[in-house]
Formats: sequence, structure tokens, C-alpha cells
Amino acid sequence: MRVRFHLPDFSGNFKLNVMFAEMLAHRPELFREGVEIASFYGVFPPSIWNGGRTQGGVCDKTFVKSVIKTFNDRGIPLRFTFTNPALEKKHLSDPFCNMVMNLANNGLNEAIVMSPILEDYIRRNFPNYKLTSSTCKRLNSLEGLLDELKKDYSIVVMDYDLNNKFDLLEQIPMEDRPRIEFLSNACCVPNCPRRSAHYHSIGVQQIAYNEHIKKYPNLPFDASKYDPEHFRDCPYSQRGLFDIKGLSTHISPDDIWDKYVPMGFEQFKIEGRTASPINVLETYIYYMANPECRDEARFILLKSLENSGALVFK
Repeated sequence: MRVRFHLPDFSGNFKLNVMFAEMLAHRPELFREGVEIASFYGVFPPSIWNGGRTQGGVCDKTFVKSVIKTFNDRGIPLRFTFTNPALEKKHLSDPFCNMVMNLANNGLNEAIVMSPILEDYIRRNFPNYKLTSSTCKRLNSLEGLLDELKKDYSIVVMDYDLNNKFDLLEQIPMEDRPRIEFLSNACCVPNCPRRSAHYHSIGVQQIAYNEHIKKYPNLPFDASKYDPEHFRDCPYSQRGLFDIKGLSTHISPDDIWDKYVPMGFEQFKIEGRTASPINVLETYIYYMANPECRDEARFILLKSLENSGALVFK
């Protein structure tokens, strides 16, 4: 049995993720059967190719190399969320994103793609990278999903509005099911009519942010100027673990082991790139720890983070 989790933000959650990987490796009895870390996903800011969540900040080359080595030495891929739908050809030559791709070009790391022009660029210039078809494409029909599975993607992320539509899931060929990835803990309202527009707005904001910090590195960035529909005020974006359990798109850990894995599915993504570290930690414990070991696993992880200085308790 393999239950492969893709976990958020190798950059912003760096210490948390290192300690979680160590705990999984050294205390496997605390976890449910078959749990694996399939990847840590995200970007090193400032990445103009980034999509899905606008991410600010700046990383230097030393940090980039250190993070790549830290996770790759453990056999864990980094999966870059290069899913900006607003990219133009002029953005393909971005020095920072190309530097990152070159530094991580060892055959282990991966990229998630949405933009056809960026996908083509990566395929031509970085053929060692496995590519994932992004949830931002909104593959919310059986026909669209099956067509995408015919293409050269290592993983295809299904639109999470289909998460619990088992009549549809049963029609996916068995041999394709290990390549389907489910976003298990989505905070967005099910069947949101604005989701695709929101992804595009995020892409525009990311481009504007990158251009801003090149010109005005010491001045704050006003995202509202690049968000005419006020998606940044979306009431759902800051939902925590305990706010989403009742959503029709939610997949519980019991569902994963009792329903999805027996059907042949094995890829599950945990959302949380811009969530609080406490919410991310609790989500990891909820999904992957044995229910009877959750308190112990949580305590070990919190104690490790306190000692590392990653979390400050007052």
C-alpha cells in the first residue's frame, strides 16, 4: 500500500517540513499505513512563474541550494508550482526562475504547469523534470480528465469539485488511477464560479509583485491595484482545518484509506502554502498520524519546532 502525500511550501515551511520528514523516517509507528512524502511543493520567492497563491519575499541562491540539497538528500522531490496562467513569452527568460530550474535539474525534482508556453519551454530546456498537470486547469469533467491522462504528465490533478463523485471516479481506467491527484483539504467553496478568474488574478498579481521589487525593493507592494474583483478579500481563503470538514469537496483521512486507496488512487495533496504554520502542522497530524498517536506526534513536532526556534511561544 502506498499513500503518497504532496505537502506545502518547501521554502516558507522549511523547518516544519524537515522535522516532519525526520519524524516520519524515525518514528513510522506514529503514522498510518503506507504514508509517503511524494513531494514538497511550492516556489522560492520571488518566482514570476508561480501561480495558485501570490507569494512574496526574496530568497538568495545559498538558501535555494540548501533547501534543494536538504530534501533531495532524503530522496524527496521538490515540485515547483509554476502555474501562472498570465505569463507571456517575455517572462520565460526570467533569470531567477531559470537559475532555480538549473540548480534543481538533477532528475529528481518536478514542476506543476498550466501555461502552454511555459510547459513547452520547460519541456525543451529542462527535459529531466517530470511534469504535473495543475488543478488550475479545472479538469471538472470525465472527458477532460481522460484526455489529460493521455498526455505526457506524471500526475494529473483533478478539479476538487469532483473529489467525492464516485460514479465518475469508477469510470477512470484502473491503470490511470495512480496518476490522479486529489486536493484533499481545499478551502474554496465547492463549485465556485470565480475560481478560474481568481487564478488569473493571482497570476497578474505575481507578475506585478516581481516587477515591483525589481524597481522598489524597499517599498511595500499594493496588491489591491492588481485585484479589481477583490479576490484577496475572498471569505474562504483563510479557512482552517476545522472550518472545511463539512464541505462536499473534503476528503477525510478515513476516506483516503477506506475508499480511495482500495479503488487504486494513491496521490493526495495537502493545501497550505499561505496557511499559518499551526494550521499546516495540525493538518499533517490529522491526515497522516495514526488516530491513537495524534497527541504524541503533535507534541513531538511542536517540541522540535520550539527547540529549533521556528515557532515562538509567549
